[in-house]
Amino acid sequence: MAFLARISRPTDIVISTVQKQCSATRALSTVTRSSRAFCIAETRTKRPKGVTSIRKTPLSWPAAQFHTTTCRHEAGDSPRPPTDFAAMDVLGNTPVPSTTVDICQSDGFQLNSGAKILDGSGVILVGGEAFEWKPWLARGEHRLLNSKGQWEIPNEAFGLLSLLWPRPDLLVIGVGPEIRPLSPELRRYISSLGMRVEILDTRNAASQFNLLVTERGVNDVAAALIPIGWKEGIGANW
Repeated sequence: MAFLARISRPTDIVISTVQKQCSATRALSTVTRSSRAFCIAETRTKRPKGVTSIRKTPLSWPAAQFHTTTCRHEAGDSPRPPTDFAAMDVLGNTPVPSTTVDICQSDGFQLNSGAKILDGSGVILVGGEAFEWKPWLARGEHRLLNSKGQWEIPNEAFGLLSLLWPRPDLLVIGVGPEIRPLSPELRRYISSLGMRVEILDTRNAASQFNLLVTERGVNDVAAALIPIGWKEGIGANW
């Protein structure tokens, strides 16, 4: 019994110690949970300095709609007139030069002055004057393209421009019903005269010339146009 008694006392001690440890653990867990809740509560209630409350309260005024503007017209005001885009045309009151092209025909042209260039002839427009132009005569046949399909005529065909001084800054060439590349030799010759060159089909070339000559003047822009009815080997008078 004494042996058993000696064993029973440590058991009670162990049980008592375990109970104390469990109580301490529960207390520690309670303290930990309380501390954690306190920290969370403190974090949630923490607010910037100077802010008295961050609670959500309903707005006392209606929220403005996005991208809205208030009406600037007052009662009794007359409606605004529509925008007149014609009045915004800076060239609207500029007189049109007499050498602008009014009509591109299959065998020639009609100018703003009323002059007509027909019978399949081309035209050179420079310095406010119009000159009948047949650049194919230098070859003796109705051909304006070389073997590579490039638009090429003898340099003598631009002899009129070589006599002018000062010369135009830009030469607009209308090569016929469809656009063709200019041969490098002819481009170099025109550049040697101090002129820039723009290659277009005849309809667009005439339109471009009309715009530029009205804006910049007859002395700065020239045009050399082939009729829109031109056919290689046949001409425009067929």
